[in-house]
Amino acid sequence: MIRKYNEKEIPALIQIWELSSKLAHPFLDSAFTQMVKKAMAETYLPNSNTWVYEASNTIVGFISMIENEIGGLFVHPNHHSKGIGTELVKHINQFHKQLEVEVFNENKIGKPFYEKHGFKVFKEYIQEGTNQKVLRMKKL
Repeated sequence: MIRKYNEKEIPALIQIWELSSKLAHPFLDSAFTQMVKKAMAETYLPNSNTWVYEASNTIVGFISMIENEIGGLFVHPNHHSKGIGTELVKHINQFHKQLEVEVFNENKIGKPFYEKHGFKVFKEYIQEGTNQKVLRMKKL
């Protein structure tokens, strides 16, 4: 089931983000990830439009939107490759004709996922703080 999240669920979402992020972003240093973790709890999640995917009354994934941009899409590693990310993208696609996302070029999970779903790179840049190439992708 996909539904809107509530603020009491932020700790569960942060836990999913941490586990998923470690798999997808092993190239990021811990100081940067700790900064992002704090910003997610205090700024990103409270100020985004977030839906959760529940299975057996447990949140196993979520997607956060800022207008038409996917600010974050994370699925608990135990639930990868089960179509949950695809369902979340389909869900938010109902509300937006065009979707955008930023993904690290080195993200071996996220980058292929977005390519599989028809996202195309339209901009690249090096992110300050990580010195990593980021791809800005768009799905029409």
